[in-house]
Amino acid sequence: MTEMQVRQKIVGVMQGWVGRKEANGTHKEIIDIYNAHRPLARGYKVKYTDAWCAATVSAAAIVAGMTDIIPTECGCSAMIELFKKLGCWQENDAYRPLPGDFIFYDWQDSGAGDNRGAPDHVGMVEKVVGSTITVIEGNYSNSVKRRTIKVNGRYIRGYGLPKYSSKAGQESDALAAVDKLAKLGVINSPEYWKQVVKSGEVKYLDALLVKAAAKITKNGPRYNTPENGVSALVSAGVIDSPVYWLEHYRDYATSAVHNRCISLPVSSLFSV
Repeated sequence: MTEMQVRQKIVGVMQGWVGRKEANGTHKEIIDIYNAHRPLARGYKVKYTDAWCAATVSAAAIVAGMTDIIPTECGCSAMIELFKKLGCWQENDAYRPLPGDFIFYDWQDSGAGDNRGAPDHVGMVEKVVGSTITVIEGNYSNSVKRRTIKVNGRYIRGYGLPKYSSKAGQESDALAAVDKLAKLGVINSPEYWKQVVKSGEVKYLDALLVKAAAKITKNGPRYNTPENGVSALVSAGVIDSPVYWLEHYRDYATSAVHNRCISLPVSSLFSV
């Protein structure tokens, strides 16, 4: 995918939620997605009666499989700090955003100079036409709605800018890697693996598959435990962070998928 296609992927999630609202309880699914994610930010489970703007954009990141480049949070101030730590914060109110950028608001903004106040709300930029920004926001009048605001308009606190460019090309490379590994007999059910890659649900799976395809040249026996699978992948030079994989392979709702991933059939029978 191109960078713009990556951006449109997460924007599409937000577009699909427009119209959900507290009045009929349809906003609860968004909050449930946020609460089911691990690790849960600050260990706090969002209530259905809480403000849910930050939880909404976070849930979109979860569904789109982009939590490696987007911090999940239920509070605007904490989310800004996380964007700053990632080097992805834009303080300039006059910045012209792109689809998928996170826009933060301060309703106490006087409109004079650069706004440095406390953030009150957050949404996701859907598009920019001329000087008009269209934003999709959760918890806007207790629903998911669109708002229009002018570039450099009053109330803009700043922007979180996920590094979508880092995701561009990863999916296509991973899909090609699946085909190569399937031809070698290293993995079964290539269409299943492609579906998992496209879902983005297993963090770093695309990178692992690409590296596996580059390193593994022959099929070998399957392993019955994640520990043995990780050890074989380390020996093959496929992964260099065994502690991470052993600590996190159960973190996902699709732990069985992750287990299969790190149990790829590699052994002394392949050459690297």
